[in-house]
Amino acid sequence: MLTNDQLAAWDRENFFHPSTHLAQFARGDAPQRIVTGGEGVYITDRDGTRLLDAFAGLYCVNVGYGRRQVTDAIAKQAQELAYYHAYVGHGTEASITLSKMILDRAPDNMSKVYFGLGGSDANETNIKMVWYYNNIRGLPQKKKIISRWRGYHGSGLMSGSLTGLQLFHAKFDLPLQNVLHTEAPCYYRREDLSLSEEAFSDHCAAELEKLIEREGADTIAAFIGEPALGTGGLVPPPAGYWEKVQAVLKRHDILLIADEVVTGFGRLGSMFGSDHYGLEADIITIAKGLTSAYAPLSGSIVSDKVWKVLEQGTDAHGIMGHGWTYSAHPIGAAAGVANLALVDEMNLVANAGETGAYLKQALTDALGDHPNVGEVRGEGLMLAVDLVQDREPRTWFDPAATTGAKVVTEMLKLGVIARAMPQGDIVGIAPPLCLTRDEADIIADAVAKAVRIVCG
Repeated sequence: MLTNDQLAAWDRENFFHPSTHLAQFARGDAPQRIVTGGEGVYITDRDGTRLLDAFAGLYCVNVGYGRRQVTDAIAKQAQELAYYHAYVGHGTEASITLSKMILDRAPDNMSKVYFGLGGSDANETNIKMVWYYNNIRGLPQKKKIISRWRGYHGSGLMSGSLTGLQLFHAKFDLPLQNVLHTEAPCYYRREDLSLSEEAFSDHCAAELEKLIEREGADTIAAFIGEPALGTGGLVPPPAGYWEKVQAVLKRHDILLIADEVVTGFGRLGSMFGSDHYGLEADIITIAKGLTSAYAPLSGSIVSDKVWKVLEQGTDAHGIMGHGWTYSAHPIGAAAGVANLALVDEMNLVANAGETGAYLKQALTDALGDHPNVGEVRGEGLMLAVDLVQDREPRTWFDPAATTGAKVVTEMLKLGVIARAMPQGDIVGIAPPLCLTRDEADIIADAVAKAVRIVCG
């Protein structure tokens, strides 16, 4: 029963929601939920409905909801100093401390952190840095960026271009010039079913090499990729993938940007996905898990190699003309300091690995033999159930049937929030890293029941 119909009306009349069917929502034909609270892995809406959030917002509330350590830090910072900019050498205790905490956790070759507000603007910053880097090196023609189909890197002009999902390009005149896409490392959805994982990784690396040869290595600046695909289907890389791809990049003097907006700070069961899969990145993008979304904050972690060239650039040309008003915002930085301390205190990185393995096994036990479940996959607390019309021979559901979305809708009726991923009938599961085994059982049970309701 709705408790505040005026608020619901204002919502439909005034609020421009992202990633929403605008006309249906305005007409009242699309779902609406007004969230009022949260604790641990649960959220509560204004009607008193309590839901287990098995997607952690947008896989970002890593420490869970309602953590006073973080909210108290935000309040204290707001009272002491709500804002000051970070231009021309200005800093705050929170921004300086957080930079140190990040680099203490990051791979050893990292040097500095630039702060923004979200993953999209961090990747915009990264591309500007890459272009600056090559201009300073005397390579002004080396500007193209290679991304992967199914990759997600944001919704801005350049970051949306890097994203390899049709939804984020259609009718936006994207991708922009200088952005190229290569094959997605999505083994289950490969075209040649005869390939082993290693052989498929060889194929992906070979396709990348062909693209570089066609375009000319002297025109390509960087390759950007998530250590494990997120929005493209929650897909761990096939065996040998990153080793083979990095060999190609090094051979052609192409920088590697590791987009760790999702994987950073524990989701895979390692502090960073770069550590988990052996990436030697030149720049690392961070956001979501940095503050567990308690306040907006993102970052670009810059390697020693890139930083030295940036320094050379400012010695030769003066101030590097890039910055955001809210870079290193003190409230976001204070949230980050408290959040990373809590990640350590609650042992959440290890818990993500252990409880994630338990949940994956529970899903496999419940659905592994179901004729419409093609694959249960994932690493840590980043899991997916990939649905098929037939397992043998492998055929997909008609996209118009929205089978994955229907499963997620049925899960909601059972009190569990999951996400229907784009470009496939894929049920995404990425709960807060504080998930317990009992809560994992609730998720697995809801997925299994919902699949059987929808698919039989």
